Amino acid sequence: MELSWHWPWAGFAGLIAALAVIAVMVLVDAKRKHVDTGSARTFSLDDDLSTETASKLFRQWRTLSRMAAVLLVAALVLTIALMARPSTVDEGEERASSRDIVLCLDVSGSTLPYDREVIDTYRRLVDSFKGERIGLNIFNSTSRTVFPLTDDYELVSEQLDKASTILKGVESQDDIDKMKDSDYQAISDWLEGTQNRKDATSLIGDGVVSCAAMLPGFAYGSANADNSSRQRAASIVLATDNVVSGDPTYTLQEALDLTKQAEITVDGLFSGPQQSESEQATSQFKSEIESHDGVFLTQSNGASVSELVKQIESRRSQESASSSKAAMSDAPGWWTLALAVVMVFWLILAWRLKR
Repeated sequence: MELSWHWPWAGFAGLIAALAVIAVMVLVDAKRKHVDTGSARTFSLDDDLSTETASKLFRQWRTLSRMAAVLLVAALVLTIALMARPSTVDEGEERASSRDIVLCLDVSGSTLPYDREVIDTYRRLVDSFKGERIGLNIFNSTSRTVFPLTDDYELVSEQLDKASTILKGVESQDDIDKMKDSDYQAISDWLEGTQNRKDATSLIGDGVVSCAAMLPGFAYGSANADNSSRQRAASIVLATDNVVSGDPTYTLQEALDLTKQAEITVDGLFSGPQQSESEQATSQFKSEIESHDGVFLTQSNGASVSELVKQIESRRSQESASSSKAAMSDAPGWWTLALAVVMVFWLILAWRLKR
């Protein structure tokens, strides 16, 4: 943390005032010493302190007086410093609470096996979150909010753990074939509400719009300066293979246009087999995400879904750090403590001088 002064002008004014008072006292004392005493014989204190004992006590008194004066000067300096309001510049707090994240997962049959890795990765990342709000929305032909934006990380962890456990049985066709009826029912219950339109699956544009609606500042493309989306970075992590079946209300292009108007960043994570990465749907997915200033990642470089998610989070965290505003907070603690210590010692010396 960097030390700075919130009211430097107050400290400067206090210093000028202190110097002025000291200058006046010096001038008055000098004038008093130069008063003409005429030819009359005067007696000084040294005449009365000619004995050894008295001289020793006087030297001790003079030493203590000088120490007391030094302590008073130190107290004056510390008081002037406190008038200037010592502060620290802390970027961490501002940065830690400035982002909203929505996990937007395509739960159609072709992508469901990959969703668990996304969920597991965010489950681990949540432990390092501090102030970020996170929400989870799943979609197929229609959407369902699993949990809304929240910074209740206990709730988030509980829901992500539950989703991970449920999806454990759909990582491969062999897992699905061996699935118990109770496990199948648990998956069916978790997906309930995502397949309410007949002859339609993976309506990605509609899913993105539903995910964006969870974020403050999104009203189908309208945003205003009073909305909290202007104060917090908002992003959507879209995990899909971009294979649409049916007639969506919004295409992905239209959905991304709306999110961009509302200053919501959409990052794309290709959730599908590597052999499908060269297909036209994937190329179109990449083009549309990147044309709207999003990050698009695939597993073509050998990285796992978990590593891709971490890459997205790393990039967004760096951007959040660079755009954050520093927070200045008063830090009088050590200065106040030093002033208290100085005054205690001065009081002890004053008591000793009085004796």
